Amino acid sequence: MAIGGEGSGNRFRLRVLWMCRAALVVCLISRLIQFWSVFCIMKKPLKKMFPFLSWKSEVKKETVRKDLLAGLIGAVIVLPQGVAFATIAGLPPEYGLYSAIIPAIVAALWGSSWHLVSGPTTAISLVVFASLSPLAAAGSPEYVSLAITLSFLVGLIQLFMGWMQLGSLVNFISHTVVIGFTAGAGILIASNQVKNFFGIPVPQGSSFYETWEYFFSNLGAANGYVALIGIVTLLVGVLFKVRFRKIPYMIPAILVGSLLGFFLNQHFGQEVTGIRTIGSLPSSLPPFSLPRVDIETFGLLASSALAITLLALTEAVAIARAVGLKSGQHIEGNQEFIGQGLSNIAGSFFSAYPSSGSFNRSGLNFEAGAKTPLASVFASIFLAVIVLFVAPLAAYLPLAVMASVLFLVAWGLIDFHHMRSIVRASRSEGILLFVTFISTLFIELEFAVFIGILLSLALYLRRASHPAVLRYVPDPKHPKQKFSSSDTLLACPQLEIVRLDGALFFGSVEHVESELLRLEAEGKGRKFLLLVCTGISSIDLSGADMLMNKAKRLRKVGGDLYLSNVNPSVLNILENGGYLDVLGKANVFSSKHEALASIVRKKLDGDICGTCEIRIFHECPARV
Repeated sequence: MAIGGEGSGNRFRLRVLWMCRAALVVCLISRLIQFWSVFCIMKKPLKKMFPFLSWKSEVKKETVRKDLLAGLIGAVIVLPQGVAFATIAGLPPEYGLYSAIIPAIVAALWGSSWHLVSGPTTAISLVVFASLSPLAAAGSPEYVSLAITLSFLVGLIQLFMGWMQLGSLVNFISHTVVIGFTAGAGILIASNQVKNFFGIPVPQGSSFYETWEYFFSNLGAANGYVALIGIVTLLVGVLFKVRFRKIPYMIPAILVGSLLGFFLNQHFGQEVTGIRTIGSLPSSLPPFSLPRVDIETFGLLASSALAITLLALTEAVAIARAVGLKSGQHIEGNQEFIGQGLSNIAGSFFSAYPSSGSFNRSGLNFEAGAKTPLASVFASIFLAVIVLFVAPLAAYLPLAVMASVLFLVAWGLIDFHHMRSIVRASRSEGILLFVTFISTLFIELEFAVFIGILLSLALYLRRASHPAVLRYVPDPKHPKQKFSSSDTLLACPQLEIVRLDGALFFGSVEHVESELLRLEAEGKGRKFLLLVCTGISSIDLSGADMLMNKAKRLRKVGGDLYLSNVNPSVLNILENGGYLDVLGKANVFSSKHEALASIVRKKLDGDICGTCEIRIFHECPARV
C-alpha cells in the first residue's frame, strides 16, 4: 500500500507539474499573441510617427550603392550653393553649409518624398535678408541669433499646419502648374549659372531679364578659359548621360572639368586664366545653438515667419510633386508639412537658418539615381566629412564646372513631352501653363507659384460653376432607343428631357437656369421637364430653391417638373429642407424608364400625342 500510495503520489505530482508547464506555455503563447496584436494595431500609427519605417523594406544592397553615389554628388553640389545662399541671406558662409546638414536629414526621414532634398534656397535666403536686415546688422551675432530663431518659428508653424491636416491645400497646385513652374525654374537655374559658365561678371541679384541683357551686351568680356572648362564639362556630362547611362554623368563631368581647370591654372597661372573656384571653407561641424524663446522676439518675427512658412511649404511640396511626377511616387502633403517643420525646428538647434526643398538639388538627386531618402542622409554625412577634412580641396573646384552640371540638371527639369500634351489637349490648360512659366521667369518665384495656384482655382471654379446641361433624346436607330445628346435627333413636342452633370450649388445655379431657359425657348410648347440627375453629385439650398421655382413656373403654364436617378444624398437634402413637399414625391422616379412610363401615359396631352407622327418613346400612346 505504501509503495502504491507513493507511486500514485509521484504520478499526481508529475501531472501537476505537466499542467503547470502547459499553463505556462499557454500563458506565454497568449502573451505573444497579445503583443503581436498590439504591434499590428500600432504598426500604422508607428509609421505615421516614424515614416521612414514605410520605406525601410526598399533599402537593399543595390539601392544603398546608388544612394551613396547620389549622396556624394549632392554633397559636392551643395558646397558652392550653401556658401552663396548664406551670403544672400546676410549670414557668414558656413551657415549655408550648416543649414544643409541637420535639416536635410530630418526632412528626408520624416517627409513623404523619397527624392526631395531640403536645405538653404535662393528664395528663402532673400526673404530672410529682407526680414532681418531692418532688425540687425547683417552677419552680426544678433542677426545670426534672429535667423536661428526665425527657423524655429517657421518650423513650429509648419508642424502645426501638418498636425491640423492642412496638407490638402497642396491639391490646389495642379499638374499643369507644377509642369510650368518646374520648366521656368529650370531656365532660371540655367540663367543664374551663365555668369559662372562664361566668366562674365553679371551683377549680383540681377533678374532673369537683366541677366540676359547684361550677358549679351557684355558677351565680348567672356573668359575663354572659363568657357572652355564649362564646355568640356558639359560635353563629358552629355556623353555619359547618353552613351554610358549606368555611370552617373555628374561624377566624370566634375572630375574632368576640375582636372582641366587645375591644369590650366598650373600651366598659365590663375592670374591669366581667371578661373574662379569655390575656395577654402571652414572646417567645423554645425555648432549647437539655442533659439531665443521670448514673446518680444516672436512678435518681431511673427509676420516674417508666416511669410517664409507659406513660401517654404509651397516650394517644398511643389518640388516634391514635380519630382514625384518623374519617379511615379505619391506625395502626402500633411507628412511633408510635418517633415519640413521638424527639419526647421531641429536645424534651429544646430545653427541653421530657415530651409526648404531645393529644386536643383532635388532634381540632381533624382537624376543621380537616388532610390530612397537615404541619399539625402548620405549627402549630409558626406557634406559634414567634406567640411571637416576635405574643405581645402574645394579651392580646386571651378565654378564653371558646377555651372555645367546645373545646366544639365536644368535641362532635365523641362518636361517637353507633358508640355506638348497640355497645349494640344486644352486651350485653358495651355494658357495656365504659359502664364505660370512666364511668371516664374519674370516674377518672384513664390509669387509665380501663387499666381499658378490662383489661376488653377479660377479654372476649377469656372468648370464647377458651368456643369453640362444636355438635352436628352432617344435614338430611334438604336435597338433599345439609347438616349443621346445629339442635336440632329428630334425631340418630343411636349416633354423636354435634360441631363445635368455637375454640382448644383450657388455658383452653378445661374448657369443651369439660363441653359434651361434657352432650351425652353428653343422648344416652344414643351411644358413638361424631366431632369435626369445621375450626374448631380451634390446640391445646396440655392440649387434646391432653383428646382422649386422651376417647378412652380412650369405648373403655372400647365406643365410640371420631374426628377429621375436622384442621388440619395441629394434626395435627403431635398426632403429634409421641405423642398420635396413642393416638388412632389410622386414626381421623383428611380429611373428614366419609370419616369417616362408615368409622364408619357398619364401627364401628356393625349390629343397632341394622337396627332404626333414622330413616335419618340416606346411609351407613346400610338405604340400602346
